[in-house]
Amino acid sequence: MKKITTKKLKRGDKVAILSPSSAAPAVWPHVYELGIKRLKEEFGLIPVEYPATKKKGATSEERIADLVAAFSDSEIKAVITTIGGDDEVTYVKNIDPGVFIANPKPFFGFSDNTHLSNFLWLNRIPSFYGGSIFTQYALEGGMGDFTTKYLKIALFESGEFELEQSKIFNDKGLDWNDPSTLTMKREYEKNEGWIWNGEKSAEGITWGGCLESIDEILRHGIEIPNLKEFEDIILMTETSEEMPSSDYCFRVYRALGERGILSKVKAVLNGRPQAWFFDKQLNSKEKIKFKEDQRKVILGTIRKYNSNCSVIQNMDFGHTNPQIPMPYGKKVRIDSKRKKIYAEF
Repeated sequence: MKKITTKKLKRGDKVAILSPSSAAPAVWPHVYELGIKRLKEEFGLIPVEYPATKKKGATSEERIADLVAAFSDSEIKAVITTIGGDDEVTYVKNIDPGVFIANPKPFFGFSDNTHLSNFLWLNRIPSFYGGSIFTQYALEGGMGDFTTKYLKIALFESGEFELEQSKIFNDKGLDWNDPSTLTMKREYEKNEGWIWNGEKSAEGITWGGCLESIDEILRHGIEIPNLKEFEDIILMTETSEEMPSSDYCFRVYRALGERGILSKVKAVLNGRPQAWFFDKQLNSKEKIKFKEDQRKVILGTIRKYNSNCSVIQNMDFGHTNPQIPMPYGKKVRIDSKRKKIYAEF
């Protein structure tokens, strides 16, 4: 894949703050302002809001207009999303790629923003899967060194970097409806580290995203890389706060297998499943079982279609904290002998 190169930022650069999915800043302005404050103070960047950034119920046309305006503006050096959502599949297919190809720049977003990352990938523009304002910059009690380190690499540095394993993780949130929670620390647990299956080393270009969004892409016939391109791809998936069952994960992965994708990919990376949400408050034992069930069914389904590729699960990307903003559409190198992973930032 001949990809377009995007430029790195420097302190003092302007960045667009957009809401391509949900306009969370209209609902929780105090969370949004904390994230913006940290973007300025910790990273030295100048945020630029657009008409739909804080507009609840903005139309798809308004959100497209913001995206086009941000990518068209030469003073804007990156685009950072506020949060995810659930409806990008309805309009991303209507975006004219011309402006994006002519004015490529780093894009940061995950969850429903899988659709925009796939759109950029198809137009040979890399992005970063992660690094949203609400979920990373505005994290209660502080961003944390791990997330901050990889965000700074993604924003400001070039080259290949080793991906580390966080010693701790959190997937139990605090209530944004209560402003007092912004100064609280989340509860962190000991991380069991990567769960590695397979001995084959690999090098490829990442593609994927939130499994629920991939499901929508497949259901609605949205364009994805072709099977020839999947021969050079490292598949990257994770699940959201919807906490889909292992049966659901099986069906989506089976769809990937039946489409011929799993047999082609060079490797599979899976983010740590989120195993707690406000409407699904699992206890410790239930969380462990939920994650184990999801991992087992994903690995088992992959092995029905691909017996050789390495599968690395429980990684620090997606709906988890801390988070690595994973390069999307860039090279990842997997050293199975040394159990190390390197990514091109």
